[in-house]
Amino acid sequence: MAISRAVKVGFTSLKSKFPIPPSTPSSSSSLYRFFSDSNVSIEKEKVGFIGLGNMGLHMVNNLISSGLYHVSVHDKNFDAMKKFAERGIATKGTPFEVAQTSDIVITMLPSSSNVMEVYTGPNGLLQGGGDVVRPWLFIDSSTIDPQTSRKLSATISNCVLKEKKGFRNTPVMLDAPVSGGVLGAEARSLTFMVGGSEDAYLSASPLFLSMGKNTIYCGGAGNGSAAKICNNLAMAVSMLGVSEALALGQSLGITASTLTKIFNSSSARCWSSDSYNPVPGVMEGVPSSKNYDGGFSSNLMAKDLKLASASAEDIGLKCPLTSQAKEIYVKLCEEGHGSKDFSCVFRHYFSGSDIC
Repeated sequence: MAISRAVKVGFTSLKSKFPIPPSTPSSSSSLYRFFSDSNVSIEKEKVGFIGLGNMGLHMVNNLISSGLYHVSVHDKNFDAMKKFAERGIATKGTPFEVAQTSDIVITMLPSSSNVMEVYTGPNGLLQGGGDVVRPWLFIDSSTIDPQTSRKLSATISNCVLKEKKGFRNTPVMLDAPVSGGVLGAEARSLTFMVGGSEDAYLSASPLFLSMGKNTIYCGGAGNGSAAKICNNLAMAVSMLGVSEALALGQSLGITASTLTKIFNSSSARCWSSDSYNPVPGVMEGVPSSKNYDGGFSSNLMAKDLKLASASAEDIGLKCPLTSQAKEIYVKLCEEGHGSKDFSCVFRHYFSGSDIC
């Protein structure tokens, strides 16, 4: 018999309170019958989700579909909230209202300034008065700089819980940006890169797996954010290298499809060549074959490269490829290609041919 994920989540804590006799088989079906026959109830946690953009929309839909949580939502965009209200999902007028009714709050926002406004601004999540808050866990999945993540984590750790949560008297924050893009968010195949308390990370793992496929613990506060900007830096440099090589190959008389076959069967193979090829027509289903529509926008890549560059400057580390990549993507956006997928750098910067 299949058991629900909600029951799975409760087994560890409930087994200590309601031990199963030694003679009872340890199979999951026996555990399910044990808890079903007893009067044990597993209360769903209340999760507030703030940020219903391209990523957040799909993430919260998967959270709702899991059936494991009572979900409420908030966004500045009234139309985005209206769609959820029409489905019977609770909507809140301000972040503070979300905090008042939630055990856990997840934020998915465009920038560091948006995150700080939602948490510490007027009617923000932490504006309950006297540094007393209801949510025991705050999760920020926005892509922001690690310094802001660490500052916010420290601020939250200085608050006090309205009601004690197990052994916790104070709330905790996890920075948990994601990789996988809009398609990954929709398909529930995101990877969460998580920084903060390891205990909180383990407690939140079922929540992450309601929205994604993989979770990776990165260490202390801010390390999730650091991992994300490093990942996107490597992705940008990889795309630039593949695009430049393909454009050069075309100019030297080698077709992009032939050169791609060579890359993908030799040492140049990488995600940008075998899974997200930037040349129109070489691969189906990727943005380059859809006029560079959809996917991960050049605007967002430029933003993430600025975060990487600023972080490098803060610690005095020389990162010449970061600076060059940032300049290229900023120029691409200034020339009007910001809304196009970041692989459009092949066409609009390197002037590569669409003939594959």
